[in-house]
Amino acid sequence: MAPKKKGDAQPENKVARFGRVRNNLKMGIVGLPNVGKSSLFNLLTAQSIAASNFPFCTIDPNEGRCAVPDERYDLLCDLWKPPSKYPAYLSIVDIAGLVKGAAEGAGLGNAFLSHIAAVDGIFHCVRAFDNDEILHVEDSVDPIRDLEIIQNELCLKDLEFVAKAKDGIEKEIKKSTTRKPHPLFESTFEKVEQLLQSNRPIRDGEWTAGEVDFIKDSMGMLITTKPVVYMINMSSKDFQRKKNKWLPKIHAWVQEHGGGTMIPFSVEWEEALWALRDNPDGEKEFLEIEPKSVSALPKLIVQGYKDLDLIYYFTAGETEVRAWTIIKGTMAPGAAGVIHGDFERGFIKAEVVGFDDFKAVTTAPSMSEVKAAGKYRQEGKLYVVNDGDIIHFQFNVTAPAKKK
Repeated sequence: MAPKKKGDAQPENKVARFGRVRNNLKMGIVGLPNVGKSSLFNLLTAQSIAASNFPFCTIDPNEGRCAVPDERYDLLCDLWKPPSKYPAYLSIVDIAGLVKGAAEGAGLGNAFLSHIAAVDGIFHCVRAFDNDEILHVEDSVDPIRDLEIIQNELCLKDLEFVAKAKDGIEKEIKKSTTRKPHPLFESTFEKVEQLLQSNRPIRDGEWTAGEVDFIKDSMGMLITTKPVVYMINMSSKDFQRKKNKWLPKIHAWVQEHGGGTMIPFSVEWEEALWALRDNPDGEKEFLEIEPKSVSALPKLIVQGYKDLDLIYYFTAGETEVRAWTIIKGTMAPGAAGVIHGDFERGFIKAEVVGFDDFKAVTTAPSMSEVKAAGKYRQEGKLYVVNDGDIIHFQFNVTAPAKKK
């Protein structure tokens, strides 16, 4: 394949097309027991849930959220210094560990798989460190085997969902004298089944828009349509020297099994850094041990947010700076509706400035410089909101909302 030329359009996120269209999407942390899932959740959400050294320490899923790091938001807050500051948040669910045979009910498999089905994207946590004091459910450290176990269980569960969906449709067709199979029924079900039986996720397939809609309408939100970020948990030593014998093998496996972003990190290193959060001198000394080592958590959060196809725009002023989460591709009235339904119902126009334009000309907490530079635009109902837009909505509501 010829290399892409600079400026060529990048392909759209094919996984995100399967996702639910809503603003409150969630990433679930998935993996075998004792690979660092709950410890990672604690670090991300600044909570302190149980993270013990035995399988199934986590049973019911824990849910939290973490602020999405963004220098643009920080700049707006520093400029306006408002009493109310509200960043964008990523919702995260800590899901208990899966084991081999989970799709048939091994361990607490069926319940855990239903928890994975309820989230919109997956942080797949993989163990790539040796530590005799931390038990491994398979008695040895082998990330490739562990990846295969999780992938196989998710594909088997999807096959179960697909079989039930297909059986239900066929029964309805037999009962009806007028209903005919969808034109894509046979070909799409066959394509889905072949992928899953080959232990390949549905997101790995090439799908037309019609097939995507048919899968969503007829089979529901299948687990292996969800985007995946692979989190490779290494020892602190390996993280600092940026070397681990498993990384090339894991990278090759990921590329052969549906792709996805791979982020090496270390719970051990992150916990040591977190313990120094109230000790600036100690934190500085810790980071100077290996200057090239930086926390991987901000990258993880941003990548999860991106893979869910989420973006946000800002409202900014003397009283509040706030990031408002929307699905990529949302038009101005829909973006206004995130603030309040009346904003969408009575939408008149959006007064918009792109963040880069704002930053280039602004020296004070005001839009006067932006307006003087001709960068303050008025947009209508068909305007597609861009990530980082700073917006003020004009609306007018004269009648009460219609009852549903």
